[in-house]
Amino acid sequence: MLSPRVYFIILLFILTGCDNLDPSSADKRPPVDSTTIGPAVGQIAPDFSLFDTLGNPLTLSAELTNAQGVVLYYTMWCPICDSHMSHMRSQIIPDFPNIKFFIIDYVSGTIELSRAAQLSNGYADLTVLVDNTQEVLTLYQATMGTTVVIDNTGTVRMNEDYKDGIKLTETLTALQ
Repeated sequence: MLSPRVYFIILLFILTGCDNLDPSSADKRPPVDSTTIGPAVGQIAPDFSLFDTLGNPLTLSAELTNAQGVVLYYTMWCPICDSHMSHMRSQIIPDFPNIKFFIIDYVSGTIELSRAAQLSNGYADLTVLVDNTQEVLTLYQATMGTTVVIDNTGTVRMNEDYKDGIKLTETLTALQ
């Protein structure tokens, strides 16, 4: 059995490996080039086409032609996603009639299974898009609960996890 002194030396060795770290609250990411296509705020949103749960094709660029913007919400149909979507449906969507809201199901795998999840979770009134290859999930570097706002010029205005809806509401208000 190792003595406490040996444990201390091992711990000291591990901690000294952390030397020269300079934590900062500053955003050290490179600036976003607004002429490039990508998922970052300020970039041109990647265009995509998906089917909804009724089998209808939908293309982002076409949807942006007759709306002030588009909101994409990525769901796994879990309780957290349910609370976010419920909050969005009752507290946010009614205030923004000129914004299109799309739920993106990237876990069900097929249009039929996604439609079944949509109906069993009580979201027949929302448009659910099926990303069965997770291509759009990857394009937007999204995960469960990611919320993306794209304005009518095709620029990403928000791309972050849904928290309490405040940031989403602020972003959508700025589009009006």
